[in-house]
Amino acid sequence: MKSIVSRISFFLAFSFAFSGYSIGSVQLPARNLAKSLNPQLTKIAKNPSDSRPATAPKSTAGGQANSCLPASQNSNLSSSERVRELRLSSKLMKREMPYCVILPPDYSDTKNETSRYPVIFLLHGLYGHYDNWVKLTRLVEYSAKYSIIIVTPEGNNGWYVDSATKPDDKYESYIINELIPEIDAKFRTVNTREKRAIAGLSMGGYGAIKFGLKYPKHFLLAGSFSGALGAASFGLQLRPELAKPLSEVFGPADSNTRRLNDIFLAAQQLSAEDIKNLPFLYLDCGTEDFLFQNNREFIEILLKKKIPHEWRQLPGQHNWKYWDQQIVEFLEVADNFFKQKQ
Repeated sequence: MKSIVSRISFFLAFSFAFSGYSIGSVQLPARNLAKSLNPQLTKIAKNPSDSRPATAPKSTAGGQANSCLPASQNSNLSSSERVRELRLSSKLMKREMPYCVILPPDYSDTKNETSRYPVIFLLHGLYGHYDNWVKLTRLVEYSAKYSIIIVTPEGNNGWYVDSATKPDDKYESYIINELIPEIDAKFRTVNTREKRAIAGLSMGGYGAIKFGLKYPKHFLLAGSFSGALGAASFGLQLRPELAKPLSEVFGPADSNTRRLNDIFLAAQQLSAEDIKNLPFLYLDCGTEDFLFQNNREFIEILLKKKIPHEWRQLPGQHNWKYWDQQIVEFLEVADNFFKQKQ
């Protein structure tokens, strides 16, 4: 894997990155992506199985199935003990919000009953749900070698933003003010920035980087896989049937919600002092992904601002085959960061 990965980071010379390429303005991602996003998002919308499980889990003889496990694993004692489905009665969202938790293999061992663990919050993509990561990748298997708690929240199609038009869709505030405290209260976490990371795919990649930029005191590391990083301006150029859902989240073109959630703008406006306090940013994208150019544009800003990050580009498309491979890489990166902060 690593032999085919192209790494571009803050620590490398600028001339190594995309020579001859330049970014015109903050709104450039929307203009560049309009033609490719229209057919791609239409395809995803018509084929939701690309982003969510095709079938609901079946109940087992022992009772109701764990929705955070594939049906084939609901009878697997080892997996069922590690993977839990929970619901948070959210005051901000005014409804119950489901989420999955993957525990380390030794979490329930009596010898480790006082041990505390770092946490990764892992966000799903557009048209997806909280159980995607555990059902559509081998995350449960991959995570078994690490002493890390993994949480996969429900984001629906809310872009991890406090909606400009729906008062009860406060996905950003829900995760920061309700879900993180709930996880720290229910599980033996290390409740510090140095032991907390956030990452996601596509819509979730945008969300994770946004959380990292807006809440640097909460996260040591923020990661994006195939991130839809220009989300705050996408809706301006899409066909009406695709622009409407985005406008419901971000509001009209001149809305305060768009401005506050535009990560291109946020990164450009960071001061040198702000940059010192940021989490480390990890980003990757497949070279055949329709969001590849958008990711390159964001990397240009990180390089210009000297924001510490790691960028990986490698062959791959916008699909679960790619994300299944890349979550393996990110778990290793996160584990190394957590260990450095011991």
